[in-house]
Amino acid sequence: MTLGKTEQTMTADNTRTETDSMGPVDVPADRYWGAQTERARHHFAIGRDPFPLEIIHALAEIKRAAALANAQIGVLDQKRADLIVTAAEEVTGRRHDGEFPLHVWMTGSGTQANMNVNEVIANRAIELAGGRIGSKDPVHPNDHVNRSQSSNDVVPTALNVAAALMIANRVRPALKVLRDALAEKAHAWQGLVKIGRTHMQDAVPMTLGQEFAGYVGMLDDNDERLAFALKGLMKLAIGGTAVGTGLNAPEGFDGKVAAELSRRCGLPFEAAANKFTVMGAHDAMVAASSMLKVLAVSLHKIANDIRLLSCGPRAGFAELRLPENEPGSSIMPGKVNPTQCEALAMLSVQVIGLDVASSFAGAGGLLEMNVYKPMLGANVVESCRMLADGMEHFARFAVAGMEADEARLAETVNRSLMLVTALTPEIGYDKAAAIAHHAHHEGTTLREAALALGHIDAATFDRIVDAASMTGPMPKI
Repeated sequence: MTLGKTEQTMTADNTRTETDSMGPVDVPADRYWGAQTERARHHFAIGRDPFPLEIIHALAEIKRAAALANAQIGVLDQKRADLIVTAAEEVTGRRHDGEFPLHVWMTGSGTQANMNVNEVIANRAIELAGGRIGSKDPVHPNDHVNRSQSSNDVVPTALNVAAALMIANRVRPALKVLRDALAEKAHAWQGLVKIGRTHMQDAVPMTLGQEFAGYVGMLDDNDERLAFALKGLMKLAIGGTAVGTGLNAPEGFDGKVAAELSRRCGLPFEAAANKFTVMGAHDAMVAASSMLKVLAVSLHKIANDIRLLSCGPRAGFAELRLPENEPGSSIMPGKVNPTQCEALAMLSVQVIGLDVASSFAGAGGLLEMNVYKPMLGANVVESCRMLADGMEHFARFAVAGMEADEARLAETVNRSLMLVTALTPEIGYDKAAAIAHHAHHEGTTLREAALALGHIDAATFDRIVDAASMTGPMPKI
C-alpha cells in the first residue's frame, strides 16, 4: 500500500509527519501506523520476537465491538463507528498484518501494541473516508478507536480472547487428531501381547493396545483440563478502563462488547463482574499456561515412550516400526531416526520453560495492574502454536504409519521371567522368585526352572502361565 503525495504531508525522505501528545514524529509514508507506534519502534527495538498477530487480531476484534457498542450507547456517531468497523474487519481479515512491527519487549501494559492497532485502524478509516492519513480527522486513534477503553483493560481482554481462540480452534482440534490416531492403533493392537516394563526392566504381560490406550486416556484428561482453562478465559476485563473502576466507560458498554465478541468468536465471553480481579491479576492466563504445560508433559512422555519402543532396528526394543521419513545420518548410510518423537519432545520442553516464565509473570503483578502482559500473552500463544503444530505433525508423520513388530513382541514375551508372577497365588512369592532366579542364572526357561526345582508340576504350570490370560481387559477409549 503506497499513498500518493496529494493524500498526506510528505517529506523528502518519503515520510510523513504525525503528532502525539509529546510532539511531531516522522513516520514512513507507506504505513498506516502513527506517531506512538513509530516511537515504540525506536525505543523498543529489542530482540526479534514479534508481538503475536493472534493478539493483534484480538485487539482489532475488540475495537470493532467497542465501536458498535459506543454507537449503540450514543457516545460515538454512526459514521465514525462504521469506518472503524470496516477498518477493524480488514485487520482481523489479515489484510494489514505488515502494519504491526512491534516486538514483545515493550511496556508491561502493552500500551504500544494497543496504540499500534488504534493508529492503524484510525488511519485506514481516514483513508476510507477520503481524508488525509495522519490528520486524525475524521477518526482519532484515542478519542474514537479507543473510546471507552484503556490499554489496561483492552490488552488483558485481548490476551484472553487470543488464548481462548487458540485453545479452542487450534490446540483442542489438534489434540483430537493425535488422540484419534493413537486410539486407532490401540484398537488395532488390543490382541498383541507384549511385556510391560517398570523401572526399565521386564514386568508382567500386557497388550500393545493397552499401552496405547494409556496414551489415549492421557490426552482425554488433557482435553478436560483445557476445557477448564477455557472457562476461566471467558471472563473479560473490558470496561474496567484504567484501574478497574470503569472511569469513562458508559454503563452497559462492557456487556455489549463481550456479547459481540461472543457472537463473532463463537465462545461464551462475558464481562467480568469484578474488574479489579481480572486487571490486577491474570490468573486465568496463568492457568491456561499451566494446562498447556501439563499437555506438554504428557506429550513428552508419549514421544519418548514411542522412541524407546521403536529403538533399533536390530539392537534395541524394536517393538514398533516408525515411518521412514528422511535420512537420519550424514555419515551412516541407511540410518533412520525417530525425528518426529524428537521434535515433539523438544517443543514440549520449550512449552514447559515458557510456563515457568509465565508463572513468574503472573506472580509479578503489582497493585492494580500486572505489567507482564506482552510476555504472558506471547508465551501462551506460542505454546498453543507449537503444541498444535507438533501434535498434528506427530499424528501424521509418526503415528499414522507406525507398525507393530509382532514377531519381536512374541519373542520378548516368551523370554520374559516376569511371567512367573502368575504363579505366586499358587506357590507363593518365595518359590516363584526362586524359579525366576534359577531360570535367569542358569539360562533356562521358566518352565524348565520350575520343574527342576520341583515347585510345581508341568500341567499346573502350563495352565497358569499363559501370557494372554494375564493381560486383563482393554479399557474403553
